[in-house]
Amino acid sequence: MKNTRKAVIEDLSQLAELFDQYRIFYHKTSDIPAAADFLQERIENKDSEIFVTEENGILTGFVQLYPIFSSTRMQRYWLLNDLYVNANHRGKGYSKELIEKAKELCQSSNACGILLETGKSNDIGNQLYPACGFELYDSANFYEWSNSISND
Repeated sequence: MKNTRKAVIEDLSQLAELFDQYRIFYHKTSDIPAAADFLQERIENKDSEIFVTEENGILTGFVQLYPIFSSTRMQRYWLLNDLYVNANHRGKGYSKELIEKAKELCQSSNACGILLETGKSNDIGNQLYPACGFELYDSANFYEWSNSISND
């Protein structure tokens, strides 16, 4: 049976494995203990909102959103920072279910919207997000400054 819900601390072991797979997808070194620590801090400190999908007790995917704010709109925004579905469970609608949970969070928190970034080469994401109602915002440039002493 499929279920989409907010992540709880009891999900940490399976969630850390999914998060590790996500990081590997983005060419980071596998580190499940560090993933577990990172996620535990997010959950315990309420730094982010994490939703998971599961089928028969097995976590199949997750979405993680961070609160940010729009000064001009004087409202909260949500940054959809992470979305991942295990390769064995793709094509079953889990990503869309997770995005719907993100939209519900946006509405229930009276936020003005959800922002996300994905690579130009992410063909699946670049088809998924417009299909879920997201619009490509191409009237601004996205810049990043990286702190050379931070972790990669």
